[in-house]
Amino acid sequence: MLFVQNTNSQVSNKLDKDHICILIALGMLTFMSVLDGSIVNIALPSISKDLHIPLNQATWTVIVYLIVISGLLLLFGRMGDVFGKIKIFKIGTVIFTIGSFLAGISEFGLIFLLAARVVQAIGASMAMATSFGITTSNFPASMRARAMSITGMFVSLGAIAGPAIGGAILSLLSWSYIFWVNVPFGLLTILIGIKYFPKDTIAQPDEKIDYTGSILFFAFIAIFFLAVNAAEVVGFQDILVISGLVISILFLIAFIKVENVIKEPMIKLEIFKNQLYSISLTTAFLVFAINSYTNILMPFYLQDLRKLTPGQAGLILMCFPIANFIFSPISGWAGDKFDKELITLIGLAGLTLSQIGYLSIGGASPYLLLVITLIANGMSSAIFMSPNNALTMSTVPRPLLGIAGSVTALARNVGFIVGNTFATTMLFIGMSQLAGYRVVNYLPKHPEYFIQSMHWSFIFAALMSLLAFALTLYRMLKRNALHKYVARN
Repeated sequence: MLFVQNTNSQVSNKLDKDHICILIALGMLTFMSVLDGSIVNIALPSISKDLHIPLNQATWTVIVYLIVISGLLLLFGRMGDVFGKIKIFKIGTVIFTIGSFLAGISEFGLIFLLAARVVQAIGASMAMATSFGITTSNFPASMRARAMSITGMFVSLGAIAGPAIGGAILSLLSWSYIFWVNVPFGLLTILIGIKYFPKDTIAQPDEKIDYTGSILFFAFIAIFFLAVNAAEVVGFQDILVISGLVISILFLIAFIKVENVIKEPMIKLEIFKNQLYSISLTTAFLVFAINSYTNILMPFYLQDLRKLTPGQAGLILMCFPIANFIFSPISGWAGDKFDKELITLIGLAGLTLSQIGYLSIGGASPYLLLVITLIANGMSSAIFMSPNNALTMSTVPRPLLGIAGSVTALARNVGFIVGNTFATTMLFIGMSQLAGYRVVNYLPKHPEYFIQSMHWSFIFAALMSLLAFALTLYRMLKRNALHKYVARN
């Protein structure tokens, strides 16, 4: 079978059957892993009712999943570099599939569900941490943007399709199927992996794992996520939230100090001295945070203000992931043929315009206007993400591909969390200011408060998009200046 382990090899520029199969396997498992971070949100009322628990307890099914995934990403990325990325991915696929099956069993209560979500998250983290590294190490540079576009397409779809797919499932089936739908895809991924995955290439078989750094990093992520989640309810001015953020920063500082002195660190911090990698990572973080605004605010708008059912809202929201799905491979092809950074700039310009487009959405706006805006949002995100993923991973030395891929996945998850928090916090702060008292829910008697606060939130999202555009433009201009300097000398 043809798998490229040396990007300088003479290879065909066409994807063969084996390449396609491995991309399908990576894409399916990554899609389901990312999707499960957001799809459960729409099922929380049903879970709360069936398990006879308060809604705030049901939300732990989301919080625990995201904490475990994000806290273990760097560890599994490092393990992929040491023990083999494909080995870690395969083990993760099995664990995720088992966890998904267990999570759908509702008779055993909340504790059992949370334990199953932890199992599911461990497997998901293993898959997320290694998928980009596997893609990068098995495709030549001339095919990399297309390959990354396919993997990235599934990642982006998973991040944004949760409300739409969740609404569709709940309109027909019980919430258990939100988890059980993963099982056949997991089994198919296992079978494809057995038949088509190449032999693992272990980059650093003699190196050890930095477990001290792993513990410090997990503590940082867990406390940071818990503090940010609490801020959505009580605000960032609360003493417990402030204390949590300070403690998380102290753990982060301790982690950085350990990584700087240990002989075999979990992550070589000099990777961030690579300006191209750091800017690509930052812009990806911003774009996922921006897309979280749509994920959070549009279900509120459609279900609370426009009084649509979850299934009806899901059909409208499906426009976003469908547009993303269609344009991701097109963007990947364009990234291989033309200047990747120029393509990312075009995507970010479109993303900024789409965020401005949400400002035209009012309480009685035609649904067609929202559909057009959602399509523009999904299309622009796809145009940006595929070449940006290729740019991010192409600047990293081969021995660091595993950890670089896990850092990229971490930026995505943190962007998702930060975007969710900012969108929710800004929405309810705005509504509280307009109402003259603290608001933590939609106010049926004052839909205009929601609309105005939603607009303020999307203005901030547009500003974040402009920042990402400016960073990418700076990166492109600096690179062009460097190329001219090299050409003259």
